Amino acid sequence: MTEGNFVDYVKVHVSSGKGGQGSAHLHREKFIEKGGPDGGDGGRGGHIIVRGNSNLWTLLHLKFKRHARAGHGGHGSKSRSTGADGEDVYLDVPLGTVIKDTETDEVLFEITEDQEEQIVARGGKGGLGNWHFKNSRNQTPRYAQPGQPLEERDITIELKILADVGLVGFPNAGKSTLLSVITAAKPKIADYEFTTLKPNLGIVEYRDFQTFVMADIPGIIEGAAEGKGLGHYFLRHIERNSILLFLIPADADDIRKQYDILLDELKRYNPEMLDKERMIAISKSDMLDDELKAELKTELDKTLPIDYLFISSVAQQGITQLKDKLWKILNN
Repeated sequence: MTEGNFVDYVKVHVSSGKGGQGSAHLHREKFIEKGGPDGGDGGRGGHIIVRGNSNLWTLLHLKFKRHARAGHGGHGSKSRSTGADGEDVYLDVPLGTVIKDTETDEVLFEITEDQEEQIVARGGKGGLGNWHFKNSRNQTPRYAQPGQPLEERDITIELKILADVGLVGFPNAGKSTLLSVITAAKPKIADYEFTTLKPNLGIVEYRDFQTFVMADIPGIIEGAAEGKGLGHYFLRHIERNSILLFLIPADADDIRKQYDILLDELKRYNPEMLDKERMIAISKSDMLDDELKAELKTELDKTLPIDYLFISSVAQQGITQLKDKLWKILNN
């Protein structure tokens, strides 16, 4: 998935179909002078339906779809013939997509399963034909019901990535490099901050052909929850991750302080994130010799509140142990 093709937020104006009008037809046939009412019902208007599709990873196909309009129901006709139902319109979305009412910002529903369907704008019901209104006192009703009106609204379609492991860290912590080494993903890697502008996904291959999904989220900076940098826009992608893997470089001035800042940004954005499993990977540890690593380990054992591991993506150090630990946490 390239950055330009990753779209995770679109707005669409949806409009269902009107219900068809019932018929007020009176039966006429040779030798049957007064056949009575035989007007059929109108057809249902088309729905706008949001459908989950496990083969999709982005909302790119909806980026330029500003309007979605369903078909109107057909009118009823003679011989109690019901009008055709309006054509439904399907909006396919990736799993983990949240649908909101744009005006009120109310969450309408979330799509989490393949082929799951939710109606976001319901088509109008067709009107009843005049034969429904026939009775002993009114044997020739010359009226029928009109169809019910359509529904229209503005909706916001927001993708929250469904990944097992989410990489959390400051810019240049080595998240994209780790993703490129541990998966087949090819994220953009360069020696400047905010190289990653969009989330990247990769599938980690584990033993016995088992896999799990890892997501590289654009770098968080202090104040991201208040809108600084890029982090606040992409923090929602971390909400769906099972494990948060904090990546902190070995040459950081204060590893514990960096961890606390990152954790605080997540807490201010959504306190529920603190309930997730967490682990720290000390990246770029190939820069440390054995003596420095032992000294740092002694310090971290005292200060870090959660499990940590030294890794180097470039030197392929600690990668297998990292996979083992992540798999164990995922399957506990």
